[in-house]
Amino acid sequence: MQARKKYVLLGLCACCWLVLFYWGGGVQLRLLRLLTRHRGDVMRPWPNWTDRAFLPRYAHLDELQTDPGMAESPRQRRQAWSAIYKDSRCRMETCFDFSRCRRRGREGFRVYIYPSEKNDRVSESYRKILASIAESRYYTSDPREACLFVLGIDTLDRDQLSGQFVPNVDERIRGYPLWNDGRNHLIFNLYSGTWPNYTEDLGFNIGQAILAKASLNTEHFRPGFDVSIPLFSKDHPQKGGERGWLVRNTVPPRRKYLLMFKGKRYLTGIGSDTRNALHHIHNGKDIVSLTTCRHGKDWEKHKDARCDHDNLEYERIHKKWWKGSLNSYFCVYVCVQAACIPVLLSNGWELPFSDVIQWNQAVIEGDERLLLQVPSTVRAVGNERVLALRQRTQMLWEAYFSSVDKIVLTTLEIIKDRVFSHISRNKYMWNYLPGGLLVLPEYSTHLAHFPFYYLGLGVTPGQEFTAVIHAVSPLVSQSQPIMKLLQVVSKSKYCSQIIILWNSEKPPPSRSKWPPMPVPLTVTDGRRKTTSRFLPHVAIETEAVLSLDEDTVLLTSEVNFAFLVWRSFPERIVGYPPRSHFWDPLKRAWGYTSKWTNDYSIVLTGAAFYHRYYHYLFTHYLPQSLRTLVDRTSNCEDILMNFLVSAVTHQPPIKVAQRKQYKELPSPQGTKSVPWANPEHFNQRQECINTFANWFGYMPLVHSQFRLDPVLFKDQVSVLRKKYKDLERA
Repeated sequence: MQARKKYVLLGLCACCWLVLFYWGGGVQLRLLRLLTRHRGDVMRPWPNWTDRAFLPRYAHLDELQTDPGMAESPRQRRQAWSAIYKDSRCRMETCFDFSRCRRRGREGFRVYIYPSEKNDRVSESYRKILASIAESRYYTSDPREACLFVLGIDTLDRDQLSGQFVPNVDERIRGYPLWNDGRNHLIFNLYSGTWPNYTEDLGFNIGQAILAKASLNTEHFRPGFDVSIPLFSKDHPQKGGERGWLVRNTVPPRRKYLLMFKGKRYLTGIGSDTRNALHHIHNGKDIVSLTTCRHGKDWEKHKDARCDHDNLEYERIHKKWWKGSLNSYFCVYVCVQAACIPVLLSNGWELPFSDVIQWNQAVIEGDERLLLQVPSTVRAVGNERVLALRQRTQMLWEAYFSSVDKIVLTTLEIIKDRVFSHISRNKYMWNYLPGGLLVLPEYSTHLAHFPFYYLGLGVTPGQEFTAVIHAVSPLVSQSQPIMKLLQVVSKSKYCSQIIILWNSEKPPPSRSKWPPMPVPLTVTDGRRKTTSRFLPHVAIETEAVLSLDEDTVLLTSEVNFAFLVWRSFPERIVGYPPRSHFWDPLKRAWGYTSKWTNDYSIVLTGAAFYHRYYHYLFTHYLPQSLRTLVDRTSNCEDILMNFLVSAVTHQPPIKVAQRKQYKELPSPQGTKSVPWANPEHFNQRQECINTFANWFGYMPLVHSQFRLDPVLFKDQVSVLRKKYKDLERA
């Protein structure tokens, strides 16, 4: 007989690592034990083992399970479910009001949070969820604009014995004027039910609300409507989170054990049979099951003959567990982050974000009734497959699980894709770097339109670029740097058009004031906003954008060489003037430097190539607060663009050779002073870099010592043999 909600998750490391996880119906061992090192406050027991034939030596454990409350028939489960989840057949088409979301196109996807009532208990985890929504680009404080509604009542822990349990939820939500039987509402839940049964009972009727729940049983999961989310602890970071731990020196994997489980062995109740079954695959050599009987206040009442030995071994190895470096010992608690490959035996568990994540590319799937076949299964996994699976765990960790922000935003984006299914991400976008959160389908739904997919698809970037010149000084002389810059750029055989973004206090001059050029010239109003240089201007038709300050000094050959380099690295920023960041241990803050050093992490967008998609991402992904900071100070937009691109690629920009170093020249008479003439300019950039790092939750900038020069650059050969000989002239 199949017991309710039996999910066994085994982490495969080295060749494979054993991690055992159980989800569902309140039988909840927190998912972030698979994903992070933090353990939850309350350990939930597991369901009964299904096949007694596997446990002949421990048949006597049946005698321990005499509590009449331990068993629950399938009929009772269905009745409990139908009482709480009345609309169990809900689909988006039947239980969701699309008209609330489509009033302003995709801009109509707004999320409203009900205000919390006085004296409401709100857990740390739920505070983080609400903060993630409130700080997202989808939040609205006006319920009339909302497409989706989120309760201010903490519904994460519905265990009535928990201190986080909030009573009378049913009565309170029915009093909400906009409740409407839960339609267009999103309810978050991590734990449900109470020992010993751990039913799906949330203690209130969710009606037609979308349930974003951890440990969802496939029997109760409403496909295309509910969202299965990961369990996470209160210590899970709000933003950013630690990077995955797969590094070069771990490939190919050489670890001590093939398979390992570490955890508590329940002596009675739900889950005791399952954990005891793991003892049968333990060989003490390359397959290790490390358990302790110390669980609960009265564990000694039920201790068996193995407990003393198991407890001693557990304590002995447990101390080494946390002292080890990146190795298999961490895989029990940090399985995905540590590049452990889960061996999943899940008869009935809906995996997190299963709508969009292709879990078969990150886990080894099996059947929990065939536990004894696990060793032979993992031994058959080849090294190439192990590497591919480990790499995918890292991608999933960093894209969707490393912070509460990512978990919440992934949930919202999944729902948004359902609402606007005609403009949504495909499975490739969700399952390959940089992940679905950084791929905005409003820009395009075609893979070939995004620079980070070019290499995988075999796409070659276009052979032309659009130059966007940021002009802040009034045109008072034909000898101003911008006039020469126009001539230099327009002579490039790769230049398709030039756009002058006019941000001067004075109106732009007439077309007759500009020099004649072989390419189209457009002057557009920047509305005196610094961020306007990164707006997704409709006029930009090429993939490549050459961003220029009005006083940039370049040669046509320099422009041509940098463009050809960019075509080899279309997902990165490629340019000339470098800058760098560093960590100041005394101030405990990030610093910014323009000194010439042996490495760099920023290429200023005063002279740089990048893909036009980053204009769209800059405008629609970054929060308004950061763009407002840039506009208020007329500073830091270049740093922010570098933050964004490095966050997408996890790679540094690329510096190319230039004839002259980027110099800070005095402003010509009658023109606006250069920004670095302002003593506050540098201080602002120091503050910006810390503000940006705080929003991202980590430092995305990456240092590099890599510079690309033309072949034969400064080699002792005839200049007649050099393609870019102008670059060497002083």
